[in-house]
Amino acid sequence: MQRLLIVLLACCLTVTARAGVDIQHWKTTNGMRVHFVASPALPILDVQIDFAAGSMFDPPGKSGVAALTRGVLDLGAGELDENALADRLADLGAVLAGGADTDRASLSLRTLSTPDKRGPALDLLKKILASPRFDAAIFTRERARTLAELKEAMTRPDALAARAFWSALYPDHPYGQQATPDSLAAITLADVKAFHVRHYGAGGATLTLVGPLGRDEAVELAERLAASLPATVPPVLPAQPQQGSRTLLSLRHPAAQAHLHLGLPAVERGHPDYFPLLVGNYTLGGGGFVSRLMQEIREKRGFAYDVYSHLSPLRQAGPFQISLQTQRTQAFEALKVVRSVLDGFLREGPSEAELVAAKAHLVGAFPLRLDSNQKLLEQAATINFYGLPPDYLETYRQQLTAVTADQVKQAFVRRIRPEALVTVMVAAE
Repeated sequence: MQRLLIVLLACCLTVTARAGVDIQHWKTTNGMRVHFVASPALPILDVQIDFAAGSMFDPPGKSGVAALTRGVLDLGAGELDENALADRLADLGAVLAGGADTDRASLSLRTLSTPDKRGPALDLLKKILASPRFDAAIFTRERARTLAELKEAMTRPDALAARAFWSALYPDHPYGQQATPDSLAAITLADVKAFHVRHYGAGGATLTLVGPLGRDEAVELAERLAASLPATVPPVLPAQPQQGSRTLLSLRHPAAQAHLHLGLPAVERGHPDYFPLLVGNYTLGGGGFVSRLMQEIREKRGFAYDVYSHLSPLRQAGPFQISLQTQRTQAFEALKVVRSVLDGFLREGPSEAELVAAKAHLVGAFPLRLDSNQKLLEQAATINFYGLPPDYLETYRQQLTAVTADQVKQAFVRRIRPEALVTVMVAAE
């Protein structure tokens, strides 16, 4: 079996070697970092601008302002109100998208690459960047909608568990900030405008382009878009989050299923421990039915339909977490098994067969992350925003295949400390 896995890994490497991605990179005259992937197969241009404007930058007492700012950003620009802007985009066959997460806020545009479509679509994007309307009536509507969605989410056990988990993981760090009905109600249009001025400038922005352009065309396009942004300085990041002490938080809820999350702040983007953790995580709980957690929790005991472990690297140490749902009466028994499996993996690390299988899967699945312009854009934009090496996709498979079993074990021992695990349970008995 091990020989078969080694042959499979070699085949995966051969296939993946054909999936090279050349990311060209430079800075605009105002210092904005640009990544460009020439993709001539389709007459489509994808553009994404990322800003250091995620929820970690919410001001004290105004949690939710980052998401609300991004939510109203493209609902009207310049002389165009919300409906007029939508009509113009529809006439061009262009699509605006994006959103805000913990670290960043994104604005993306997909348009046909022919000059008669591309030019007007990019002009609309420039208008949004340079002069969003921030209409008072739209702001009030979107705040009310967001507030209603939050109140509904706070009745669900899954949402309560996720909110409590992040708050417990990051009690003294902005990653743990959570919007509340009170914080949303306290946000004013002036807060949104101030947040936009501070965070939507060239200083914390990156631009990513994927499409059938030449280098000179891409440079000119990037300069035009960069010129739409005011000059700003990148925001100051807080101190890295620290792992705390072992914590168990149990919340009551009438749900039939208990929701369990275990985890701790583990690793940031670009850290050398990431690839050993990624490979090891596949064996522990990221590999579906072949993972140790799935075998022990579902196959042997039937405690849960699904159980998984996951890494979420962020600009600063993002979480490692294990999650499952189970009957409320067996939640503590399932938790005991999860802790036992994790402890065993920390002691032993992966076997050689598990290591080869994990690398074969991760390398083999890699081309699927690059099989469309949209996926290329997502990958290149992430590399750009987080300052990863421009050849990150080119070297990805080599980074994976170089991981040893000892590196996996040592990275888990360094980063996944049982004495620092946070456990959140909702609806457990």
